[in-house]
Amino acid sequence: MAGEQGFTLWFTGLSGAGKTTISKLVVSELEARGSAIEVLDGDVVRQNLSKGLGFSKEDRDTNIRRVAFVADLLSRNGVPVITAAISPYRAIRDEARAQMDGRFIEAYVKASVEECERRDVKGLYAKARAGEIKEFTGVSDPYEPPQNPEIVLETEEQTPQESAAAIIAYLDERELIPPARKA
Repeated sequence: MAGEQGFTLWFTGLSGAGKTTISKLVVSELEARGSAIEVLDGDVVRQNLSKGLGFSKEDRDTNIRRVAFVADLLSRNGVPVITAAISPYRAIRDEARAQMDGRFIEAYVKASVEECERRDVKGLYAKARAGEIKEFTGVSDPYEPPQNPEIVLETEEQTPQESAAAIIAYLDERELIPPARKA
Protein backbone atom coordinates (compact mmCIF):
# COMPACT_ATOMS: atom_id res chain seq x y z
CA MET A 1 0.00 0.00 0.00
CA ALA A 2 1.29 3.47 -0.87
CA GLY A 3 2.66 5.33 2.16
CA GLU A 4 3.20 2.16 4.15
CA GLN A 5 6.38 0.27 4.86
CA GLY A 6 7.47 -2.54 7.09
CA PHE A 7 8.39 -1.74 10.66
CA THR A 8 8.01 -3.33 14.07
CA LEU A 9 6.37 -1.32 16.82
CA TRP A 10 7.62 -3.14 19.92
CA PHE A 11 5.53 -2.45 23.03
CA THR A 12 7.34 -3.34 26.26
CA GLY A 13 6.29 -2.86 29.87
CA LEU A 14 5.00 -4.60 32.96
CA SER A 15 1.91 -6.79 33.00
CA GLY A 16 -1.02 -4.39 33.31
CA ALA A 17 0.86 -1.34 32.01
CA GLY A 18 -1.47 -1.08 29.01
CA LYS A 19 0.40 -2.73 26.13
CA THR A 20 -2.52 -4.75 24.77
CA THR A 21 -5.10 -2.00 25.33
CA ILE A 22 -3.01 0.62 23.52
CA SER A 23 -2.00 -1.76 20.75
CA LYS A 24 -5.68 -2.56 20.04
CA LEU A 25 -6.44 1.16 19.69
CA VAL A 26 -3.45 1.63 17.36
CA VAL A 27 -4.50 -1.39 15.29
CA SER A 28 -8.04 -0.04 15.00
CA GLU A 29 -6.76 3.30 13.65
CA LEU A 30 -4.32 1.63 11.25
CA GLU A 31 -6.99 -0.73 9.93
CA ALA A 32 -9.30 2.26 9.40
CA ARG A 33 -6.53 3.73 7.24
CA GLY A 34 -6.30 0.52 5.21
CA SER A 35 -3.10 -0.79 6.77
CA ALA A 36 -2.21 -4.47 6.45
CA ILE A 37 -0.98 -4.66 10.05
CA GLU A 38 -0.04 -7.87 11.88
CA VAL A 39 -0.12 -8.18 15.67
CA LEU A 40 2.07 -10.49 17.73
CA ASP A 41 0.50 -10.38 21.21
CA GLY A 42 2.56 -11.97 23.97
CA ASP A 43 -0.25 -14.17 25.31
CA VAL A 44 -1.26 -15.39 21.84
CA VAL A 45 2.34 -16.12 20.82
CA ARG A 46 2.89 -18.12 24.02
CA GLN A 47 -0.16 -20.27 23.25
CA ASN A 48 0.88 -20.98 19.68
CA LEU A 49 4.49 -20.28 18.74
CA SER A 50 6.03 -20.79 22.18
CA LYS A 51 3.80 -23.44 23.72
CA GLY A 52 5.68 -25.44 26.32
CA LEU A 53 8.06 -22.67 27.31
CA GLY A 54 8.15 -21.63 30.94
CA PHE A 55 9.13 -18.32 32.47
CA SER A 56 12.79 -18.88 33.28
CA LYS A 57 15.13 -16.26 31.81
CA GLU A 58 16.22 -18.77 29.15
CA ASP A 59 12.61 -19.56 28.16
CA ARG A 60 11.64 -15.87 28.13
CA ASP A 61 14.62 -15.10 25.90
CA THR A 62 13.65 -17.95 23.55
CA ASN A 63 10.08 -16.65 23.40
CA ILE A 64 11.20 -13.10 22.57
CA ARG A 65 13.66 -14.38 19.96
CA ARG A 66 10.76 -16.19 18.28
CA VAL A 67 8.62 -13.04 18.35
CA ALA A 68 11.55 -11.04 16.93
CA PHE A 69 12.14 -13.61 14.18
CA VAL A 70 8.53 -13.44 13.00
CA ALA A 71 8.41 -9.63 13.34
CA ASP A 72 11.63 -9.33 11.33
CA LEU A 73 10.37 -11.68 8.64
CA LEU A 74 7.13 -9.75 8.22
CA SER A 75 8.55 -6.23 8.51
CA ARG A 76 11.41 -6.80 6.08
CA ASN A 77 8.74 -7.86 3.57
CA GLY A 78 6.85 -4.60 3.96
CA VAL A 79 4.33 -5.59 6.62
CA PRO A 80 3.86 -3.31 9.64
CA VAL A 81 4.02 -5.36 12.86
CA ILE A 82 2.97 -4.63 16.42
CA THR A 83 4.32 -6.73 19.25
CA ALA A 84 2.85 -6.52 22.74
CA ALA A 85 4.93 -8.65 25.08
CA ILE A 86 6.45 -7.82 28.47
CA SER A 87 9.94 -8.61 27.09
CA PRO A 88 11.52 -7.81 30.45
CA TYR A 89 15.21 -8.04 29.56
CA ARG A 90 16.98 -5.15 27.86
CA ALA A 91 19.64 -7.30 26.16
CA ILE A 92 17.13 -9.44 24.27
CA ARG A 93 15.17 -6.33 23.17
CA ASP A 94 18.46 -4.83 21.96
CA GLU A 95 19.13 -8.07 20.08
CA ALA A 96 15.72 -7.74 18.39
CA ARG A 97 16.50 -4.11 17.52
CA ALA A 98 19.80 -5.08 15.89
CA GLN A 99 18.14 -7.91 13.97
CA MET A 100 15.58 -5.54 12.44
CA ASP A 101 18.14 -3.11 11.08
CA GLY A 102 16.30 0.21 11.46
CA ARG A 103 12.75 -1.19 11.39
CA PHE A 104 12.45 -1.49 15.20
CA ILE A 105 10.48 1.13 17.14
CA GLU A 106 10.53 0.59 20.90
CA ALA A 107 7.51 1.92 22.79
CA TYR A 108 7.96 1.78 26.55
CA VAL A 109 4.54 1.48 28.18
CA LYS A 110 5.50 2.89 31.55
CA ALA A 111 3.56 2.32 34.76
CA SER A 112 4.68 1.56 38.30
CA VAL A 113 4.33 -1.93 39.75
CA GLU A 114 1.85 -0.47 42.25
CA GLU A 115 -0.36 0.92 39.48
CA CYS A 116 -0.16 -2.31 37.46
CA GLU A 117 -1.15 -4.22 40.58
CA ARG A 118 -4.11 -1.89 41.11
CA ARG A 119 -5.27 -2.47 37.50
CA ASP A 120 -4.75 -6.25 37.64
CA VAL A 121 -8.10 -7.79 36.73
CA LYS A 122 -6.64 -11.32 36.45
CA GLY A 123 -5.22 -11.30 39.99
CA LEU A 124 -1.74 -12.22 38.74
CA TYR A 125 0.13 -9.85 41.05
CA ALA A 126 -1.74 -11.18 44.10
CA LYS A 127 -0.89 -14.73 43.07
CA ALA A 128 2.76 -13.75 42.55
CA ARG A 129 2.92 -12.08 45.97
CA ALA A 130 1.37 -15.20 47.52
CA GLY A 131 4.06 -17.33 45.88
CA GLU A 132 1.59 -19.08 43.56
CA ILE A 133 3.30 -17.69 40.44
CA LYS A 134 7.07 -17.98 40.32
CA GLU A 135 9.30 -15.68 38.27
CA PHE A 136 6.67 -12.96 37.85
CA THR A 137 8.02 -9.78 36.26
CA GLY A 138 8.02 -6.85 38.66
CA VAL A 139 7.51 -9.01 41.74
CA SER A 140 9.96 -11.92 41.83
CA ASP A 141 11.68 -11.33 38.47
CA PRO A 142 13.19 -8.07 37.20
CA TYR A 143 11.93 -5.72 34.51
CA GLU A 144 14.70 -3.73 32.84
CA PRO A 145 13.25 -0.51 31.39
CA PRO A 146 14.52 0.58 27.99
CA GLN A 147 17.33 3.13 28.09
CA ASN A 148 16.56 4.91 24.81
CA PRO A 149 13.10 3.96 23.54
CA GLU A 150 11.70 5.86 20.59
CA ILE A 151 8.48 6.48 22.53
CA VAL A 152 7.60 6.53 26.24
CA LEU A 153 3.93 6.22 27.10
CA GLU A 154 3.25 7.37 30.66
CA THR A 155 0.08 5.36 31.25
CA GLU A 156 -0.43 6.67 34.78
CA GLU A 157 -0.77 10.16 33.28
CA GLN A 158 -2.24 9.43 29.81
CA THR A 159 -5.44 7.71 28.82
CA PRO A 160 -5.06 4.73 26.47
CA GLN A 161 -6.50 6.95 23.73
CA GLU A 162 -3.84 9.62 24.34
CA SER A 163 -1.11 6.98 24.29
CA ALA A 164 -2.44 5.53 21.04
CA ALA A 165 -2.64 9.02 19.52
CA ALA A 166 1.03 9.59 20.44
CA ILE A 167 1.98 6.37 18.62
CA ILE A 168 -0.06 7.32 15.53
CA ALA A 169 1.50 10.81 15.51
CA TYR A 170 4.99 9.26 15.69
CA LEU A 171 4.25 6.88 12.80
CA ASP A 172 2.60 9.66 10.76
CA GLU A 173 5.55 12.00 11.28
CA ARG A 174 7.90 9.35 9.89
CA GLU A 175 5.50 8.55 7.03
CA LEU A 176 5.41 4.87 7.98
CA ILE A 177 1.63 4.51 7.71
CA PRO A 178 -1.06 5.57 5.25
CA PRO A 179 -2.43 9.08 5.86
CA ALA A 180 -5.73 9.44 7.67
CA ARG A 181 -8.69 9.10 5.34
CA LYS A 182 -10.78 12.18 4.71
CA ALA A 183 -14.33 11.94 6.05
